[in-house]
Amino acid sequence: LDVANLALEDKWILSKYNSLVADVTDNLEKFELGLAVQKLYDFIWDIFCDWYIEIAKIRLNGDNEEGKKTAKAVLVYVMSNTLKLLHPFMPFITEEIWLALPHDGESIMISEWCKYDEALNFPVEEEAMNRVMSAIKAIRNRRSEMNVPPSKKAKLYIATKYIDDFTNGSVFMNRLASASEIEIGSEFEVEGSVSVITESAKIYIPLNELVDFEAEKARLLKELDAAK
Repeated sequence: LDVANLALEDKWILSKYNSLVADVTDNLEKFELGLAVQKLYDFIWDIFCDWYIEIAKIRLNGDNEEGKKTAKAVLVYVMSNTLKLLHPFMPFITEEIWLALPHDGESIMISEWCKYDEALNFPVEEEAMNRVMSAIKAIRNRRSEMNVPPSKKAKLYIATKYIDDFTNGSVFMNRLASASEIEIGSEFEVEGSVSVITESAKIYIPLNELVDFEAEKARLLKELDAAK
């Protein structure tokens, strides 16, 4: 992997993977099999599948060939090596998947075990991604509470002191937080808006972009009539 070409999300997933290697190796050496399996499960589903693969699709479907190449390289690197960590628990399926990926050697069974690499430790990028991900989760929760479908886009005003982090992560928010447009600054005053607060940002969403007031009024009147 060429570290110089890695994007924010690439450094984040590689840093999370690197920590996983250290943790799972330590658990296996102590025969803490249950802990090792749980950490693998959480990483594969909650981090790699739910977040990185979805974010990587932005570059994979884009026009930047260098970006596509880097995203593919990181996907293969993390996937193939995570399969090695999972192999002691699921030997047959991991072998089949590993052989279908670009690989070195004849079998995952005799491949080199993963090792923690200090060069893949990116704590600053991890923190930056955590801030953006927390904002995305909070926005999605608020939209869900208001029964706003993901297909309905809305502008986001993000007030934060971490302007660079949210500027770099704005492309993820467009895709994963249903944003039509994003404005980032140190503070905003947005009348008639819904606010979403996280540890690192205060996000305003104009209410008229989330709710069709006439349609909502008609729905409530219909429910009122039915209740009489």
